[in-house]
Amino acid sequence: MPEGFADSAGVTGFHAHIYYAPETRDAAARLRAGIGYRFPTAVLGRWHEESVGPHPISMYQVAFEVAEFPKLVPWLMLNRDELSVLVHPESGDGYLDHSRYAAWLGPQVPLLLEVLRRGGA
Repeated sequence: MPEGFADSAGVTGFHAHIYYAPETRDAAARLRAGIGYRFPTAVLGRWHEESVGPHPISMYQVAFEVAEFPKLVPWLMLNRDELSVLVHPESGDGYLDHSRYAAWLGPQVPLLLEVLRRGGA
């Protein structure tokens, strides 16, 4: 591989962070139920009603395998409604995963990336 490129062979899985506000929590719950039904191997994380790690607003995480990416991410694109979704790889570098390697569905939520720079969440 030419110099300067990251190697995707080091990606061990993906996370999708589903962000919501009090007024969109029902939509987030419907999306969560749909993910659980359609993608039984995906791991649905806990609801976080307050800021956690680099995530400044309420969210829950969905962890999924590399092989699920081409099915789960397009499904999220079509079914996220008004919710913002961050999709990122698990490469071993939390800072880069949440910043440079991140893909957003919907409006981007400004993350607290300094938490990851100092070795936090």
